[in-house]
Amino acid sequence: QVQLVESGGGLVQPGGSLRLSCAASGSIFSIYAMGWYRQAPGKQRELVAVMSSNGNTNSADSVKGRFSISRDNAKNTVSLQMNSLKPEDTAVYYCNADIMNSRGLMNVYWGQGTQVTVSS
Repeated sequence: QVQLVESGGGLVQPGGSLRLSCAASGSIFSIYAMGWYRQAPGKQRELVAVMSSNGNTNSADSVKGRFSISRDNAKNTVSLQMNSLKPEDTAVYYCNADIMNSRGLMNVYWGQGTQVTVSS
């Protein structure tokens, strides 16, 4: 069984910063893409940023220059540093990973979500 556990959400004022972290655990053989999505009330879930196992990244235009993603492949973790936060960044943020388990089965896993609220 594989689990993704997120931490680091909360309430922050506009212009502030937050760092989200996600740790994968369980019967993991290999992790491919690992990243973050978000879903605001009444909107569809959208990609925030993702990083492949070799370090290639992709991110939404709305967060370029403000958010940065990093991974520690040895620890099976991914982090999202969010700077210059705006009210429109308010959403539930979900960790996402493409993982091959110890039985050789590929699957997409999601964390439980962590709330980020940007408000004065």
